[in-house]
Amino acid sequence: YPGYNFNIVDAMITNFHLPRSTLLMLVSAFAGRERIQNAYNAAIENQYRFYSYGDAMLIG
Repeated sequence: YPGYNFNIVDAMITNFHLPRSTLLMLVSAFAGRERIQNAYNAAIENQYRFYSYGDAMLIG
């Protein structure tokens, strides 16, 4: 078979998800739990909106 060049993502745009959701687990697996926890703490301090119609973040 011919070779295939795989692409790997190194960034993600996502919303701020609800606690204990599978989407939050996905984001934590991508960027690390501590990094996401720090981002969520900053979001809460700055009154960001969460869930589908809220604010988003770029994780890189």
